[in-house]
Amino acid sequence: MSDIQSIDVGQRPTGGLWAILSLQHLFAMFGATVLVPILTGLPPEVALVSSGLGTLIYLLCTGGQVPGYLGSSFAFIGPIVAGAALAGTSGALFGAFCAGGVYLLVAALVRGFGVGWLMRLLPPVVVGPIIMVIGLGLASIAVGMAQGTIAGGPYNLTNFLVALVTLGAILFFSLVLKGFFSVIPIILGIGIGYIVALIAGLVDFTPVAEAPLFRVPGFVSFLGGFGEGGIPWGVLPILVPVALVTIAEHIGDTVVLSRVVGRNYLKTPGLHRTLLGDGLATMAAAVIGGPPNTTYGENIGVLAITRVYSVWVIGGAAVLAILLGFLGTVAAFLGSIPTAVMGGVSIALFGVIASSGIRTLIEGKVDFGERRNLLVASVILVIGIGGATLQISDQFTISSMALAAIVGVALHALLPDRHLGGDTETVLGGHG
Repeated sequence: MSDIQSIDVGQRPTGGLWAILSLQHLFAMFGATVLVPILTGLPPEVALVSSGLGTLIYLLCTGGQVPGYLGSSFAFIGPIVAGAALAGTSGALFGAFCAGGVYLLVAALVRGFGVGWLMRLLPPVVVGPIIMVIGLGLASIAVGMAQGTIAGGPYNLTNFLVALVTLGAILFFSLVLKGFFSVIPIILGIGIGYIVALIAGLVDFTPVAEAPLFRVPGFVSFLGGFGEGGIPWGVLPILVPVALVTIAEHIGDTVVLSRVVGRNYLKTPGLHRTLLGDGLATMAAAVIGGPPNTTYGENIGVLAITRVYSVWVIGGAAVLAILLGFLGTVAAFLGSIPTAVMGGVSIALFGVIASSGIRTLIEGKVDFGERRNLLVASVILVIGIGGATLQISDQFTISSMALAAIVGVALHALLPDRHLGGDTETVLGGHG
């Protein structure tokens, strides 16, 4: 079989390869997408359905030009819990629905005033470190999963060794294999890791045996009303401002996608269309009882490693996620993949994202001999990776990733003697 170099955005793989490549993306997003509803008290199977539905909406809004997968947003975990405590689950979902509406408002502003101002705000010296923060800011999560300490538990050497085997397998398969196998290193690595974890006694098949083959997801909706209290306007200050944080993260992810695929998605199909897709996906998720959606770094990492950019593959993963919401046994089997295995996968995927940031600085010809550039990049990295947050109230905190982006943009605008190498359009690929 001939070597498969890459599969472009509009190309559709053949049936068998298509299914396997889509399954690879499903594996990448599964753990995080299911974890969010577990932490917020929402039905995990609904999160799978809303993830797939949201991704299809996103692909439709972007005209099938952006291979982005949408999954459950971690930024909304605390606000959903707080909103549910104040006004019940329906109230929290109503707040999430309104947060999705903020995306639509910002999309309209971008559509009306263009994206040129945004390109000037995000030169390579700002974009590069932000991309690095997106990847490295998640490093502690990946390592925690690998070591068994993600939920505050003790260090587990067995977990870490399984994670290293999984990581090693992915690296080996990515560099050595040719032809068909060269585009599925993630799924092969998970397979090796799963076998090793099974031998090490880390796999529990009890949930698989107890799960029903078919199930109807526990859909919940606020459309039926809120009871005697009426519309819970009090949840809006808790959930709606979070949209500003996730919008900043959305822009960062769109920049990363542009860098990985080699196209300028801020220009074509346009940031307004990616924001529209993300916002509508979040609103649709809230209507059926799922957590808000966001673009997923794990799946961007899969694109970078495999060079399979096909939106058909992403759409196939979305369809599989929807079906999985109704297949209890299959979902339980995927849930049986140990955290250590997914930790090894995450180390590879998040690291690739961070490396894309370094590539942005190099190709943007940023001169770190200039003190100004050095300071801007350094502050972004320390704030973002260090986990600095800005707590405005008990209910609203700006995350470290978003704060790093905000501070970076501010420093670029305020510090004198600007002389920045390259331009954002060049860094993003510049394709029409």
